Amino acid sequence: MASATVREAVPHAADHPPGPGSPAARPGPGLLRAVRPWLWALPPVALLAAVFVYPLALVVDESLAPGAWAQVLGDAVFREALLTTVVLAVGATAGCLVLGFLLALVIAFVPFPGAKAVARFVDVFLSFPSFLITLALLFVYGSVGMANGLWTDATGAAEGPFRFLTTPWGVLLAEITYFTPFVMRPLLAAFSQLDTAQIEVASSLGARPARIVRRVILPEALPALAAGGALVLVLCLNEFGIVLFTGAKGVTTLPTLVYGKAILESDYAGACVVAVVSVALSVGLYTLYRRAARRVGA
Repeated sequence: MASATVREAVPHAADHPPGPGSPAARPGPGLLRAVRPWLWALPPVALLAAVFVYPLALVVDESLAPGAWAQVLGDAVFREALLTTVVLAVGATAGCLVLGFLLALVIAFVPFPGAKAVARFVDVFLSFPSFLITLALLFVYGSVGMANGLWTDATGAAEGPFRFLTTPWGVLLAEITYFTPFVMRPLLAAFSQLDTAQIEVASSLGARPARIVRRVILPEALPALAAGGALVLVLCLNEFGIVLFTGAKGVTTLPTLVYGKAILESDYAGACVVAVVSVALSVGLYTLYRRAARRVGA
């Protein structure tokens, strides 16, 4: 009887809904957890849209000017620049992978005085601008560089034989020289984490150095090679300073073509078309490279 009296005296919660300030009216922690990530994501998404998406949208919109795509795609200069860009980027990436792997092997596994200093120099080298390396190559192999000067002094000839810097080979050499450390850096990091016991066991079993590199070191280095190669490929596809500073007038890549159309010819619609093609090419080749890397287990 007493409990019935208490139930009658205390109103049921369903008869009196909670007020706006009551605890029951506040949103639960599950709702806050669902809303809070969106609130945190809004500022970076808005910043990304303002800094990257909006300018890219303007470029795409400008490229849709009447007749712009037909004019650019039908131009033989554009087709030659597209082929040159792909050939140089793929060739430079292959050269950087081979040279970077060999140099990283020597630094990591061949004991010599100054190995740590060389590894640290690789880190510093990554901060150098690309035109600085090209300028150094001009001092050595340019038409009035050291190599040609030594040749003319020794033979008495009017000019030296080294003229390759103004050709695609010069651009390729400059790109390999500059971008090889971008492959070496992740490789050195991967080699520093490699269990040397595997190498010691393989060596004690009579495996030769070449077999140890192929069967033990290379499989561990594939992810680092894939990361470095992908970075170099994208950077080479969009490299502008090296091509400009080598003075290779007969070498036209997509970035230099964008510069020529926008700055020299004031053809902004055509420049935007080439820029859109360059972006699509970079993304496409990068995607293909990553798929190929995953197939080999990188």
